[in-house]
Amino acid sequence: MLIKYLLPAIALLFVSPVALSQTGGASVMKVAPYLLPNAPTFDLTITQFRNAFNNDNPTLPLNEFRAIESSRDKANLTRAATTINERLYASAALERGTLKIKSLQITWLPAKSSEQKTTKEKATEYIAAIIRSFTPSLSKQQSLEKTNKLLNDSRNKRYFSQNDGPLRYVIVDNGDKGLTFAVEPIKLMLSDTLSNNG
Repeated sequence: MLIKYLLPAIALLFVSPVALSQTGGASVMKVAPYLLPNAPTFDLTITQFRNAFNNDNPTLPLNEFRAIESSRDKANLTRAATTINERLYASAALERGTLKIKSLQITWLPAKSSEQKTTKEKATEYIAAIIRSFTPSLSKQQSLEKTNKLLNDSRNKRYFSQNDGPLRYVIVDNGDKGLTFAVEPIKLMLSDTLSNNG
């Protein structure tokens, strides 16, 4: 089974617990937000997400997520992944015990130049579908436009993060090791909630 051989790569390609960000020309180590104490979770488990996603996107199936054995963050997180195809897989950081989603990720591995366009289009479709899952008010076209804008804004950046209401989008570019897109919940302060409602 392909996922068995991808597990070592999957463990490495998770949005890194420590990411590089550029500040004033210097590289600064930054802890991934989902690893911070009391980081929020989405109010659904990975199984609930997968069932709803497959129901809403019959042409973009997600297979069952399998736990990845890793000593890293084992006390706080369960990591899981599923293969979509040879160049694309989904992964998740889950709250230990409840299996609620802390970070949901799509990783696209670079392909030969002849396959690059096709694999990029498929990755873009999956990312847009995940964005729609968490922002159902967006149409398919709007979610594709948002995906392309995020990918363009993150170009030539190793680490890119953008907040959008209660969501955070993260893109980590590992060059020839792949590009990972993640969506994560963020804690809204009362002032944020009031400004969003008002």
